[in-house]
Amino acid sequence: MSAVETAAGAASSSKPDQNEQNGQNGGREDSGGFKLKFCTVCASNQNRSMEGHLRLSLANYPVISFGTGSLVRLPGPSITQPNVYKFNETSYDSIYRELEAKDPRLYRANGLLNMLGRNRQVKWGPERWQDWQIGMPRTKHKDDKGADGMEGGVADVVITCEERCWDAVIEDLLNRGSPLNRPVHVINIDIKDNHEEASVGGRAIVDLADSLNKIAAEEREKVGASAFDSGSVGARAGFDERVPDVLAEWQERWPNLPATWTLAWF
Repeated sequence: MSAVETAAGAASSSKPDQNEQNGQNGGREDSGGFKLKFCTVCASNQNRSMEGHLRLSLANYPVISFGTGSLVRLPGPSITQPNVYKFNETSYDSIYRELEAKDPRLYRANGLLNMLGRNRQVKWGPERWQDWQIGMPRTKHKDDKGADGMEGGVADVVITCEERCWDAVIEDLLNRGSPLNRPVHVINIDIKDNHEEASVGGRAIVDLADSLNKIAAEEREKVGASAFDSGSVGARAGFDERVPDVLAEWQERWPNLPATWTLAWF
């Protein structure tokens, strides 16, 4: 997230927005029934992926989130002085407190403190995609928003927020060699890295999730719950074949958010 882009979103981020209030007061009513499992990804697991994570959790979807960068990078006092942190070792709360101590006026004005305040209500800290042990129980994340349903450590749909993150996810999945032989849809939605666009992107992600979940529930009913939930190739074939059409219809509703899709494997 660049300093310029962060500043551009500062006006809308200096006060808690509606989704932050929803995060504190609860999201939409859970109608029950089947839910796809989602994963959101951006570079630093700070802005876009966390907005998507929060929105999906408020919509009652199981969800986790990651970053693909080598380090967590946030804007500093200048372009050449970013704030840099390690994934998996640094909490959102500790970052918040450090920046608040350094320059509260700057980091409140550019929206970072507001963003980090939201993030620390969602989960403990930024996680790196490449370090994710897919298929391993996430026993240390039971308090994360969206954790219910993600205990098994797998997702049905991965949504990245820019092309380089999509590339990194696909490359990593290829390098892993598909040990679970389980299909996963990897969709990139190009979302500009500022607070206003992340908010729009978060709404678009939930809209896509609702559309995908609808057809998944239909296909699950056809093949049987146990077969579909196992994630086997045969049981998921009907759902897999319908995803491109759903994405095309979604793209018509969100023409300013270019999307790319592929079917990959865990």
